[in-house]
Amino acid sequence: MARIELSGINKSYGASRALRDLSLVVENGEFFVLLGRTGAGKTTTLRMIAGLEKPDSGAVSIGGRDVGDMTAAERDVALVLQQYSLYPRLTVRGNLEFPLRAPGRKFTESEIAGRVERAAKTLQITHLLDRKVERLSGGEMQRVSIGRAIVRQPSVFLMDEPLSALDAKLRESLRVELKKLHSDLGATFLFVTHDQVEAMSMGDKIGVLRQGRLVQVGTPADIYERPLNTFVARSVGSPPMNLINGRLAGGMAEIGGFTLPIAANTAGSGAVTFGVRPENVVLAPGAPGEARIFDIEDQGVVKILVMDMGETRLHVTVPAGTQVQRDEVVRFGWKADRVVTFDVESGANLALG
Repeated sequence: MARIELSGINKSYGASRALRDLSLVVENGEFFVLLGRTGAGKTTTLRMIAGLEKPDSGAVSIGGRDVGDMTAAERDVALVLQQYSLYPRLTVRGNLEFPLRAPGRKFTESEIAGRVERAAKTLQITHLLDRKVERLSGGEMQRVSIGRAIVRQPSVFLMDEPLSALDAKLRESLRVELKKLHSDLGATFLFVTHDQVEAMSMGDKIGVLRQGRLVQVGTPADIYERPLNTFVARSVGSPPMNLINGRLAGGMAEIGGFTLPIAANTAGSGAVTFGVRPENVVLAPGAPGEARIFDIEDQGVVKILVMDMGETRLHVTVPAGTQVQRDEVVRFGWKADRVVTFDVESGANLALG
């Protein structure tokens, strides 16, 4: 079993608070993604689990065991970094063998060869085994880096933005390969990233970090459709959720001088922030809202419209065949049952209390 549990973790570096009362559970065999901006505390969290840092307070357990007094080598975890951490003068085979020949390891030559061959086959790098690392591409080097973790057969894989240095096409390819690898190995994966596309496409669950605090944990659908607050709402989705200040009155939304229907949170009245995803804004003649098209981003299968409604800027996703022009004034509405309401002051989702 490789269930990871962090309880009340606090960590400071001088006057800087990196983690604040962080509690987190990653279930055995789960692919958990920790999403946050630079400085949110993602890497510090991984280093706590790996045993490279000690918390100021709180506890870390892996597989039901408190590992606070264990060294990094004793924790049965593998850490994959953005930097490849390979030995350039060795071949791919030599790099894969290296962790199996570390002091204290007692593998036979046949066991080492078997583990290397299996890892190479899994990552489709068998044809590279006798090539020097310095002759590999960035994607190939990252595969070798992941292979060094696989040969150890750890119960936990910790991955610190391993795809961020790669080009967009290669990142997409390796996202798919990592998910397949997780399925094949059945191990626990904790993957940290600042890229919401990686988080949404890879995670069984996502935890959103902000300034060392865990803001929300849920499935990708939970995070996307039921964000706990405006920070989470803007952290996922591309383009992100539109946030529009207005008023709730008589079960209707009043924004920019227009009145639109709303299905949720119809009780009460007063100032609120309305949240609506770009794909849930609808262009239609005679619709209640009016805006001017500022820009059009043609993405092939869809167009992203950037529209101005007074001082408020909206993003709208429409089919590629939609015929519109810059500076054109259009009418719009929204899918009333997909609108989220947030408290103006705190940013909290009013439906989630």
